[in-house]
Amino acid sequence: MSTVYFPEVPEPIRYEGPDSKNPLAFRHYNPDEVVEGQSMKDLFRFAVAYWHTFRGTGSDPFGPGTAQRPWEDGTDSVEMDLKRVDVAFEFMQKLGAPFYCFHDRDVSGAGANLKETNARFDQVAAKLKEKQGETGINLLWGTANLFSHPRYMHGAATSPQAGVFAHAAAQVKKAIEVTQELGGENYVFWGGREGYFNLYNTDMQRELDHLARFMHMAADYADEIGFKGQFLFEPKPKEPTKHQYDFDVAACMNFLRINGLQDRVKMNIEANHATLAGHSMMHELEYARIQNALGSVDANTGDALLGWDTDQFPTDYYLTTQCMLVILEYGGLAPGGLNFDAKVRRESFEPIDLFHAHIGGMDAFAKGAKVAAAIRKDGVLNDFVKERYASYDDGLGAKIEAGEATFADCEAWVTEHGEPTIASGRQELLENIVNRYI
Repeated sequence: MSTVYFPEVPEPIRYEGPDSKNPLAFRHYNPDEVVEGQSMKDLFRFAVAYWHTFRGTGSDPFGPGTAQRPWEDGTDSVEMDLKRVDVAFEFMQKLGAPFYCFHDRDVSGAGANLKETNARFDQVAAKLKEKQGETGINLLWGTANLFSHPRYMHGAATSPQAGVFAHAAAQVKKAIEVTQELGGENYVFWGGREGYFNLYNTDMQRELDHLARFMHMAADYADEIGFKGQFLFEPKPKEPTKHQYDFDVAACMNFLRINGLQDRVKMNIEANHATLAGHSMMHELEYARIQNALGSVDANTGDALLGWDTDQFPTDYYLTTQCMLVILEYGGLAPGGLNFDAKVRRESFEPIDLFHAHIGGMDAFAKGAKVAAAIRKDGVLNDFVKERYASYDDGLGAKIEAGEATFADCEAWVTEHGEPTIASGRQELLENIVNRYI
């Protein structure tokens, strides 16, 4: 008889509706409910983050981990790696999450050398594949941890040491192979230490060139082995480096275009990273959407009173409504999804808290989707925006947008018409209207 790791959750979490008081039930997330032509299961493509959910300890800079995880034996062994796979799939089955994602070192520890590390990774991947077949839970994306090991203290692809670049390349090569073997639909580049602390010791041009070369090498290898997954680039402005090269969506898109990668790579956008860059999540999503580069989402949030990447679970209906307004306009995220790159608080240390956190996040996005769909159906925001820009639909405005107007044409218009008529932006009214739906 197999071991049960979450006995306090005897059966899968079910949808019970908005009036439910059951803390282990969904109030808004109904996987079969249709929103704008897609079931919620297909629209959100929720994924559990292996690193926070199954490897997080609750430690912080002021103290060790507090998390109670009865299945952990305290060893960094392949046996523990394999046991953790059973834990993960029991959790995901009971939660009803259709996907998961990982860094290579989340699921499999390192060996004494690259050969041993890869062999261990293969052994764990075989069990992951077996559990995927048993449960129908699939891999949303894989990636490589190129930031934890001391060798990456100066960066990985952007390290000043070619040997570090080579080690990172070997690690990504294996991670892409395993992602392909497990049927992963995406592969993520996150430059955890691809940046700098001090320009006195940094050749920024060479580092950016090396990062581009690294991504081209990854794309070339994907083509070589027939990996059809989508490549994703995850923006983050700081932490752990002072300035990271993947600062925000705008910086990432500029980097991709300059280096001829814009047709191979889309964005994996995280809410907490957006705010660290001084943007809203809606801004980052919209910037990617209008460039057809919205790939996937790390669903979390930060704390407005704290200035770092707290990776909290998203429970704010305003945040999720704003996200879903953009995602619905884009038509969904597939082959990407909504990955809960979020961790329970240090004070929430019991295994059951993992369920409460994910249920809250899934419900928040379901509520946000229903609110966003209602707003879109009524057209209240779109109609206002259309009217606000109506002066560009004909006359001089249409000529400007068509590239047919000159400065002389604009001067002639002002001479004939004088001062233009300016309308109010009605920000407060529109915020009140959104409040009615929420």
